[in-house]
Amino acid sequence: MKFGGTSMAGTERIRRVANIVRAQAARGDQVAVVVSAMAGETDRLVNFCREANPLYDPAEYDVVVASGEQVTSGLLALTLQALGCKARSWLGWQLPIHTIEAHAKARVESIDSDALIASMEAGEIAVIPGFQGLSADNRVTTLGRGGSDTSAVAVAAAIKADRCDIYTDVDGVYTTDPRIVAKAKKQKAVTYEEMLELASVGAKVLQTRSVGLAMKEGVRVQVLSSFIGEGAPPADDLPGTMIVSDEEMDELVEKGLMERQLVTGIAHDKNEAKIILTRVPDRPGAVANIFEPLAAASINVDMIIQNVGRDKGETDVTFTVPQSDLARAQALLEDRRGEIGFNRIITDSKIAKISVVGVGMKSHAGVASSMFRALSDRGINIQAISTSEIKISVMIDEDETELAVRVLHTAYGLDAQD
Repeated sequence: MKFGGTSMAGTERIRRVANIVRAQAARGDQVAVVVSAMAGETDRLVNFCREANPLYDPAEYDVVVASGEQVTSGLLALTLQALGCKARSWLGWQLPIHTIEAHAKARVESIDSDALIASMEAGEIAVIPGFQGLSADNRVTTLGRGGSDTSAVAVAAAIKADRCDIYTDVDGVYTTDPRIVAKAKKQKAVTYEEMLELASVGAKVLQTRSVGLAMKEGVRVQVLSSFIGEGAPPADDLPGTMIVSDEEMDELVEKGLMERQLVTGIAHDKNEAKIILTRVPDRPGAVANIFEPLAAASINVDMIIQNVGRDKGETDVTFTVPQSDLARAQALLEDRRGEIGFNRIITDSKIAKISVVGVGMKSHAGVASSMFRALSDRGINIQAISTSEIKISVMIDEDETELAVRVLHTAYGLDAQD
């Protein structure tokens, strides 16, 4: 079971979490719980680091920011004990959770789970701080923002859990953002592949890395809400959304528990910015000269379009980067103007990416044309297109985001029936 920052924000909410955990354990399950820091606490700790030393040592930064989860894990263990449960906290270095790569963005390599499993078999509820681990040189590490989801999936894989329940402030995965489309439907199940695509194109339900790890390790994940009343159905009755393999999805369809859908969800992301480089030499290596310095600076490039070449052996190249990286990307490219050989940089941060995701696209033609026609009928101009096997993304004007999401949700028949 994993609980996010909003679920752990204060002693009253921690008591509610403890009651949910106690109810699960009362059903005879062996339970491990992974917790995030209280909402806003990690930001507060990061600011302390910046104030102490703007050029902070990442190893000491990890010591500071990992403390947020240490507090909530101890508090939840104390609260469970007050409710009459056997419980103890296990910090990242006590298991230990071994990590590799850099401080502040470490990756889980392995977890020593023997002591943890023995404790759970003895009827003890294990409470584990998310987001933290131990480096090869015995220093505390953190997994990067949103890393508690990854911690939870890694622990579930290590102890071979039947299921990893991720409790959050939403009660499942919807066909789109219910704040934009009131008729959005909650999905009973989506595949790992679909969730990966949805997470990568703007759906904020789960962190991308955690979904990738669940897919690799075959961990069944359920997303559900911790903001539930006393009489809510227990997690075993599947009130949330299950993230499962293609094979399990096929079984659910065969049993009549799920309908097979062409499109699973529609995601939107306004945190993108567009860069156009005009009159780039149309020759081998020219595009590498653009994207190599961006890659070296860890700037993720998303959509890329190279226009048809001009008469003079030149072409325009358009691509998107995260909005927060726009200024850095622009400065890097300006520095290499002579090497790349472009004429002008044109930027636009008032864009949005709308994505249609569904494993059903693999076997059905016409999904793309339906999207383009629906947007065209409402006068929404498409500036760029990118596709994968189960996803179509388009770039549009930011002001038309909500309209586009509503139009497409209706076009693909996803509106819930009254």
